[in-house]
Formats: sequence, structure tokens, C-alpha cells
Amino acid sequence: MHKATEMVPAPVLNVKSALTAAGAQDTVRTFDDEVPTAAAAASLLGCDVAAIANSLVFELDGAPLLILASGAAKVDTALVAASLGTARIRRASPDFVFEHTGQAVGGVAPVGHPQPIRTILDISLQEHPLLWAGAGDHNSMFSISYSELQRITAAQPLKVR
Repeated sequence: MHKATEMVPAPVLNVKSALTAAGAQDTVRTFDDEVPTAAAAASLLGCDVAAIANSLVFELDGAPLLILASGAAKVDTALVAASLGTARIRRASPDFVFEHTGQAVGGVAPVGHPQPIRTILDISLQEHPLLWAGAGDHNSMFSISYSELQRITAAQPLKVR
């Protein structure tokens, strides 16, 4: 954990504020080691990689689409596009991700963005009583239940693989 005297990065503060504003618990934990991947996070947290909710930003008709996907899953973009009735979604560039989330790739959280982002929630995450998601930087994560994550993000549950 970071020492209390260290400054909390702005993106993490935004996530903490978004959680409390939504009526969710602020369960953000900041670690000395980076957790930029689902595997790294699961190893540090001692949980199944499938219980990590990866925040993946895609581009859909010039707008961001956030997919909260299990760390054990590779998103099938053709399946998601077909489910949404659109021709195609594509992985967003790091600059596009930062522009729309205020967070760098590898630390993107489901909340705490400058503006609400259309969000899809991987239905396979329902299998886990406790999920962990990025909290705005490469060192921070927060825990949450599937139903609470859906509620605070207004996410559309969807099969993504």
C-alpha cells in the first residue's frame, strides 16, 4: 500500500469519488506493485483471473464503448457488434482511451470518467461473488459485486465471447 503521505493520483481520486457518488463502497486498494494485466492483478489479489473485470475501451461509430470483460475472456468483437446491431467495433487507440476516460490503458476503471460511457458487462462475470476492477491507474484496484457493478455503470449485460 502507498504511504498516507503520498498523493493519490487524480484518476484514482475520480474513481473513489464516482464510487461514493453512486452509493457504492470505496474499496479502492493501491499496491506498491503495478497490476496492469488481469493475470498480474489476480496473482497479487489471490483470486481467479476470471474474477478480474477488465475495462476495455472500443470505438463504435466514433464514440467510446466500454466493455467490462472477464480477465479470462478475449472479447469477440464480431459477436458484440452483431448483438448491438452494428457493423463493427474496434479496439481504441491509447490516445482515444485517455481522451474519453482520463485514464491510461492498463489502469482504466469502469467509472470515474469525464463523461458517462456506454458500457457492456460480460455476463460470465456473474459467476463470481466478488469482482476486482481497475481503479484509474496501474497500481489500484477495487472490489465490487456483479450486480453493484451493473448498477453503478448502467451497463448492458451481454455475452462477449
